[in-house]
Amino acid sequence: MKPVRHYRVIPSGDSEKGSTVQCFTCAHRCTIPSGKRGICGVMENRDGVLYSLVYGKVIALHIDPIEKKPLFHFYPGASALSLATVGCNFRCLNCQNADISQMPRDHHRIEGEEIAPEQIVEAAQKAHCAILSYTYTEPAIYLDYAYDICVLAEQAGLKNTFVTNGYFSEESVRWIAPLLHGANIDLKSFRDETYRRICGARLDPVLETIRLMKNFGIWVEVTTLVIPGINDSEEELRDIARFLYSVDPGMPWHVTRFYPHYRMLDRPPTPVETLRRAREIGLEQGLKFVYTGNIPGEEGENTFCPQCKTLLVERWGFQIRKYRIQNNACEVCGTRIEGVWREKF
Repeated sequence: MKPVRHYRVIPSGDSEKGSTVQCFTCAHRCTIPSGKRGICGVMENRDGVLYSLVYGKVIALHIDPIEKKPLFHFYPGASALSLATVGCNFRCLNCQNADISQMPRDHHRIEGEEIAPEQIVEAAQKAHCAILSYTYTEPAIYLDYAYDICVLAEQAGLKNTFVTNGYFSEESVRWIAPLLHGANIDLKSFRDETYRRICGARLDPVLETIRLMKNFGIWVEVTTLVIPGINDSEEELRDIARFLYSVDPGMPWHVTRFYPHYRMLDRPPTPVETLRRAREIGLEQGLKFVYTGNIPGEEGENTFCPQCKTLLVERWGFQIRKYRIQNNACEVCGTRIEGVWREKF
């Protein structure tokens, strides 16, 4: 347990009730009375001091291919040491990691192994992982812990990446940005009503995080889990593609297959044809790189040169079978390919 950095005490004339605080770590900006917790379930006000109940309490620590995040244009083929604490500032009805993300909310428990920031960096180095990925649940709710790891990782020459719902406050983005090298941001819908109903959140802060992180020079890729009957209309997919194009046509968009999870068991898996059409829509709107996900073996897993259409990176699931990018450019026609690429593979 450790005090968080991003909160303020709200003055009160009633000393018996204790001091209320406002957390501005994430975009909920929760007002939290003494003795209570924020929406995430892991920030608690104790007598006017806001504490993180998950600082250093790691619930998951694994080595993953960076493609699993998914990050396709960021050191392809590299391994990432991936970590998480319990908790989340969303309550997505379809969460695939609900057993840990919703543990504080559903079971009123906080679990995890005590691991200091120094130990995380040492573990990455020992495993020969050049990348740290803060993922599985939501890095915004363990941001202070992530920040302290990021500082040490940067000093050790490692890269820091977030896999996030994007629901940060602007203050938090500005704070973490100098230490963050890459991010995959979920854009779950382009309808505010869907965000409120499915996630318990709003759309606009997510859009602002995408813009902010791009403006700070962080490598950003965006993922949309396409859910039948929720966000799979051509109109909505086109709206998402238009927005992404307005930010950066070279920013990769992953449209991934939904499978029933958690409290959304009444929907079928996304038809493959829907994902193929979503990819077509993204390309029609001018996006250079649109990928289909959760369906290994599809052409939509691969990276093609937007100019000469040469197959540059051939993938099967998380494995790379062919790599034809040299000096950040197409090996055939020399067109620059947006990303953070490896010189050799």
